[in-house]
Amino acid sequence: MKVIFLQDVKGQGKKGEMKEVSDGYARNYLMPRNLATQATADNLNALKIKEKAAAAKAAREKAQAGENAKKLEGVQVMIRAKAGSSGKLFGAVTSQEIADALREQYGIDIEKNKIVQGDPIKQYGAYTVKVKLGYEVSGTVNLLVVEG
Repeated sequence: MKVIFLQDVKGQGKKGEMKEVSDGYARNYLMPRNLATQATADNLNALKIKEKAAAAKAAREKAQAGENAKKLEGVQVMIRAKAGSSGKLFGAVTSQEIADALREQYGIDIEKNKIVQGDPIKQYGAYTVKVKLGYEVSGTVNLLVVEG
């Protein structure tokens, strides 16, 4: 019986793959557990439609990442922080603070886990922070930490 795998099955096939398996294995194991469905014309067409939709979604997300990278080129984000008498900050500037500042100052919405800091920012000054936007697209944010 030909089946289309709905999930990865170790040793048998990957999600979206069509493969010939024994009738008993398909009817008694794969189908009751919703691991696979029979490879009918309707199911094949539905699979192709899902693949096209997924490819279109990935293309939209890649385009959005490219737009965000272009927006970040001329951006300088200012973050106000408090420090002791030696100029060392009370704590470090976090990725969440950078993401919030980007959203407030420029309307650019980037998740905090996409912001990559090499070393913790613990003093006033100008810094460059890398942002991984996905789909092998990255940008940089110029960060200015000032007394607040």
